[in-house]
Amino acid sequence: MEKSSVLLRDVEDFCKTFALRKELHGSSFMITGATGLIGSILIKCLLALDEDVKIIAPVRNAGKAKEIFGDDKRLQVVECDLSLFDYSTLGKGDYVVHCAAPTSSRFFVDRPVDTFNIIINGTQRLLEYAKTEGVKGFVFLSSLEVYGTITDDSVSVTEDIQGYLDPMSVRSSYPMAKRAAENLCALYASQYGVPAKIARFTQTTGAGIAKDDNRVIAQFARHAANGEDIVLHTTGESARPYCYTTDSVSAILYILLKGNAGEAYNVANEEAYISARGMAEYLRDNFNHDINVRIELSDNMGYAPVTKLRLSVGKLKALGWKPSYGLDRIFRNLIDYIAE
Repeated sequence: MEKSSVLLRDVEDFCKTFALRKELHGSSFMITGATGLIGSILIKCLLALDEDVKIIAPVRNAGKAKEIFGDDKRLQVVECDLSLFDYSTLGKGDYVVHCAAPTSSRFFVDRPVDTFNIIINGTQRLLEYAKTEGVKGFVFLSSLEVYGTITDDSVSVTEDIQGYLDPMSVRSSYPMAKRAAENLCALYASQYGVPAKIARFTQTTGAGIAKDDNRVIAQFARHAANGEDIVLHTTGESARPYCYTTDSVSAILYILLKGNAGEAYNVANEEAYISARGMAEYLRDNFNHDINVRIELSDNMGYAPVTKLRLSVGKLKALGWKPSYGLDRIFRNLIDYIAE
């Protein structure tokens, strides 16, 4: 079970500041993706609130879940195929949070059919469960990749904007599936009254990242912590805001409790907007002057096209949410966690 002092402090800080905790008292949750970064931190935070919350976690690997959570009687782990499982066999829950999805760009390219099917089939199974059981709330975790290619960062990207996605590109397996799954949520909300809401996440990071997490911010922080040069395999122009794990957890719960069914909400810290190259240089300049930033172009890594997504979070903030972690605090916590 996780013993990180940085992660324990993150969860404690969340419990001290989360304003809606009493609204969750006595609730039951079904949370997929429990062994992933966001799902695992969500579960840790919910249990730490000590509001008599019970959680069912359908997972592909029960052993991995046990390593993360230990034997907490408030958490029921169910090993299953998320795309095929009959969730109604688990009884009624109050809330569903669907975090499970492939996250590796290499997987999207090597196994695009699997990527698409896992996202669509798993989401529809859970929406059917939500419809049948009459849940109080449902949140689907989507991605800023649904916006496709937008390269003008003077544009504030609100939830009603769409950029170009090439349906003939194999790499589009992930964002096209996320778009389709978002649409499914809207359809179930309209036709069946399912209280399905969409959380459109920017890249989230924080204490709890896996040792092999290959997303840019995790890779770069690891290199800075270990005194290794940061190597970019693109020109590093793509830019986006970032979000810390516990800010993301808070956002999910605000959307779950306060959001409108059939609507999407961007989740990011607008102040943490930075390009990949800018991030590498920020880490060098602020955390480790001894490392270099190098560009070694490679076109076979499965990366998404260049985008500059300055996400607007006004819609989420209107629900009462606000982030606590800016870039410096995000990197400081990440580097401390890696050092542990």
